[in-house]
Formats: sequence, structure tokens, C-alpha cells
Amino acid sequence: MLAIDQTACDLLVADVLGFMAKPRVSDEAFNALALRLFAHQFAHNMPFQRFCHSRGKTPRVVKDWRDIPAVPINAFKDLTLSCVAPQTCDRVFMTSGTTRGDVKGSHYHPSMAVYDASMLRNFDQHVMRGLKRVRMGILFPDEHLLPNSSLAHYLGLALASFATPDSAHYLNEEGLQIDLLCEALLDAQCAGEPFFLLGASFSFVHVMDELKARDLTFKLPTGSLLLDTGGFKGQSRDVPVEAFYQQLSATFGVSAERCLNMYGMTELSSQFYDAGNHTTTSVKSGPHWIRSRLVEPLTGQAVAPGERGVLAHTDLANYNSVVTILTEDVGVMQDHGFVLLGRAQGTQAKGCSLAVDAFLKASAP
Repeated sequence: MLAIDQTACDLLVADVLGFMAKPRVSDEAFNALALRLFAHQFAHNMPFQRFCHSRGKTPRVVKDWRDIPAVPINAFKDLTLSCVAPQTCDRVFMTSGTTRGDVKGSHYHPSMAVYDASMLRNFDQHVMRGLKRVRMGILFPDEHLLPNSSLAHYLGLALASFATPDSAHYLNEEGLQIDLLCEALLDAQCAGEPFFLLGASFSFVHVMDELKARDLTFKLPTGSLLLDTGGFKGQSRDVPVEAFYQQLSATFGVSAERCLNMYGMTELSSQFYDAGNHTTTSVKSGPHWIRSRLVEPLTGQAVAPGERGVLAHTDLANYNSVVTILTEDVGVMQDHGFVLLGRAQGTQAKGCSLAVDAFLKASAP
């Protein structure tokens, strides 16, 4: 491993932040920065370097961001994928452990400057849409309770940067604070002021169960918004997507266009949003510093246009770990984004597992 040149690293971070701050960028500019990040990670992230060598993919031969080897997300559970010593990092986000029991993946962040800039700029554009501050309710524990949760940090940023002082968390160590939440929702409804309710998808299910038991519904004012994330993996029951959003809209009196879903993961530093209108064809898109493609999981080769494939994301905000990750999510590309079809099943799931095995074997010292 090459010793980190802190000045060069700081310059790289500054360039990533500058890239994100631009209103628009060219394909050439994205490619150039992606290749710089690849070269940096190849030099300083040894498991990744060994994997790249096994694929014959080095900075000398890789000339396009699509050719940067994608690291399977489950590799974050078995290896330390960081360009700097983990103990020097400001934060470590850990996965939920839903796919392998208590085994959690770790994503190391030397500082939160890039992650926070990515979240704030993207959230401002896709969620706030010109609003400066709005009353918010958060259906997820705060960072004090879950210090290694990227979602807790994400929602804490939303609260600190975009919420009015009367905003609050309604899920804490004592559970769901349904009485306080009902008071806040009724207050917003009576005052005619928009209310944003954000949280994990299954938290919304619990809230709707409680409200149904009380025979309560709300008619939140125009401009209100509901944002869920995380889906229902590892939860006590499956909930059909369209039925979930129909119930969400009916329970809170918010139109389908204002029921948004955020797609993100611990292994990324950026998020994707759809534009409401929840059907099986809701298109998710990200900011200009992340690009996605569909691949065959074992080979990493792109699928034919119009075909389903496993999503691989190249996230320039992932400057310290690996710039390209291979998910276990299946999608199909659309104009300006992709449609998320669910978790890999059958041969695609087997391909994802084999991709993890191949990565672990190739990256072993």
C-alpha cells in the first residue's frame, strides 16, 4: 500500500466537492474524476487492488468508468475496504445485517464533508424543491441511539438543515410515540401548514396500523410530503408496494405525487429518489455524481438494452472505499434513471453469491 499523501487526498476531496457543487457536468468530466478515484483506491485499498489485478483491471488499462470493477456489497461484511486506517475515520456506518444475521458490513468515512454535501444538495433538489424550512416528523431513532446508522445520520441532517424548530423524532428507545405524532399531525392539519413525514418504510406500516386501530386518518395540507426508505426486507411481513402507497396516501391525505421513496444503502454515499406516482414503474434517479448500469453479476458485463440486470452504481462520493459497487437489486433502465424490480432471485441471486466468492478469493493476501 502506498502511504497516503494527505495533501493529495485533501485535493481529491476538494475536487469531489467542487464537482458536486456544479449545476451540471459533462460525461467527460464524470469519467475523468471516476478514473482519478479508481487510481487512488487502487493504490491505497489493498483488497480492492488485488481484486482488480485478478481481473486485469489497472489504472493503466481502464479508460472508462464503466470498466472499473464493481465490488459486491457483501464484501463490506468480510473486508476492510478503506484507503485510510479505520481508526482514523470520523464515522463508520454499518449495515443492518438482514442478509447474514448478525454479520454487518462497515463503510468508513474519514470525514463527513463529502457524504453530508451529497445528501444535502440532493435532498434540497429532489425533496425540498425550493422550500427553505418545513415542519418534519421523523419515524426513525436519532443518531444518539443508532450512531452507526447511515439512515439515522441522513434523517438527522434533514432535520438539522431543513426542518422548523417544532419538528421532532417520533420513534425513540421507548418505541413509537403515536400520541405525540397524532398531536403534531392534527396541529399541522388545523394550521394549514405543510408537514413532511420521513422514515423507514416499515415504520410507516406500524404508524398506519396504530392509526387504523384508532380509526384515524388525516388530511395534511397542500405541500405536505411523505418519504419512506428501506423497503421491507427482514421485516415481519411483506407489504405489496402499490397497496402500501395507496394506504399511505389515504391515511395521511397526501397525493401519490407527494409520496416519495428514497433508495440508498450503507455502501453508498449518495441517494436516489423517485418522483412519486407510485406504481411498479416508478423511475428512480440520482444526482450528477452517481451513475448506474445493469450487469450480469458474475461477469460484470452490461446486459442488453431493455433487459433486466443487477444494478451497479458508480458513486463519486465514495472516495475512500470503492467508487463502484455491485448491489443485489434487480432493475431495468429507463430514460433518466431506472426502475427497481426487487432483490435478485434465481440465477441472478446465484450470480451475486458467486461474485462475492470470486471477490473474496481474489482479494485475499
